[in-house]
Amino acid sequence: MNLMQRLLASTALVLGACWATLSPAAAADYQLLNPPQATSSGGKIEVIEFFSYGCPHCNEFNPMVTKWAEKLPADVVFKRVPVSFGRAAWANVGKLYYALEESGELHRLDGAVFNAIHVQRVNLFDTRGVTEWANKQGADGKKLADLMGSFTTLSKMTRADQMSQAYQVDGVPMLAVDGRYLIKDKPFAELLSGADRAIEKARADKKRKK
Repeated sequence: MNLMQRLLASTALVLGACWATLSPAAAADYQLLNPPQATSSGGKIEVIEFFSYGCPHCNEFNPMVTKWAEKLPADVVFKRVPVSFGRAAWANVGKLYYALEESGELHRLDGAVFNAIHVQRVNLFDTRGVTEWANKQGADGKKLADLMGSFTTLSKMTRADQMSQAYQVDGVPMLAVDGRYLIKDKPFAELLSGADRAIEKARADKKRKK
């Protein structure tokens, strides 16, 4: 068994944490998070996508949620939080996400990361693989590898793990709205429609509090 096969086998242990897109949708559009979590987007409605580059369902969901997020109204802020579920492979690609963000390459290479892992079967679960792949994409592979191991990235990944626990994330992709509403374990279209309705509910809540 070669290195990539071992990594994929290891990653397969956590694929059960990816929601099955064909599972029956829950009756409610969203679930209430107890306790609710404070958000960091000022007066705007915060939407978080919990995801992993290592998750095949997140790979399939990414084009849909990206287009959806681009059309969100001005009072909504969309954020993404990579999850690791305590697995080194997923923690490494979580660090890659933050390294891409810090380097300014996230917008250009986000979809390419998913494609490399799930279509091309490129090993991006360690820094050597990332360095070689990034150089081929016209990015600075060494810079990305260095950023993956930086104090800033490690701190962000620690915070991401803490948020995953606080939001009770037990599968991805999962959406959270305004620190109170969870949308999960649904077909992709229903994840997004459920988020739309949770946003409406959060907006109405804010208006009542004024």
